[in-house]
Amino acid sequence: MVLLVPRLAPCVAPLLARRVLGRCPPVAALWTLTVSALLLAAGTVATLGTLTLTGLLHVPAFAAVGELVHPLRTPSEWLVLPLAALAAGLLTLAALALGRSVVRQTAGLRTARSQAGRCPAAGDLCVVESARPDAYALPGRPPRIVVTTAMLRSLDAREREALFAHERAHNAGGHHYFLAAAELAAHCHPALRPVREAIRLAAERAADEAAASRVGGALG
Repeated sequence: MVLLVPRLAPCVAPLLARRVLGRCPPVAALWTLTVSALLLAAGTVATLGTLTLTGLLHVPAFAAVGELVHPLRTPSEWLVLPLAALAAGLLTLAALALGRSVVRQTAGLRTARSQAGRCPAAGDLCVVESARPDAYALPGRPPRIVVTTAMLRSLDAREREALFAHERAHNAGGHHYFLAAAELAAHCHPALRPVREAIRLAAERAADEAAASRVGGALG
């Protein structure tokens, strides 16, 4: 029964995430949501790992290990083995899904940095020729902000400054680390996927707030 608590706790996280977004300043919300998601994810993984280990202790090849962890009490193997198999399966699926996500996002980041490296740059600003309006922060060394020509044409001077300040705030705030943590947590428990979206929204609001402060101060 105790092991069910870490599995069920993330189910209330989406509701609490909405409240945190509505009541906390963006930066505080970003930290609160990210740390909470990581703790809940860690609890989930620890629970599944414990169930898997408990099941392994009922397998003859690993039974001798049980003598080293006394006084560990385990229920009947008729209950433990199915739960352990389920836990091991869930851990494997989560690891595979996370691995695919890491490979996909790493490839996307490399492609973006390669594209940015071939385009004209002014400081940390890279301009990409494209008919699609787009702009994004590109973490790395050095960090870049990438904007398409279509996006530049669609904005006036003040709007451009606000856009650049917004994307620079993402890099300065290390928001890619928060998003990576959110992605990790979301693959540990399905209920944390809405929290991942809340973390993304908090990062956007934090960047908006920083951009408004910087642009407003520069123009004020």
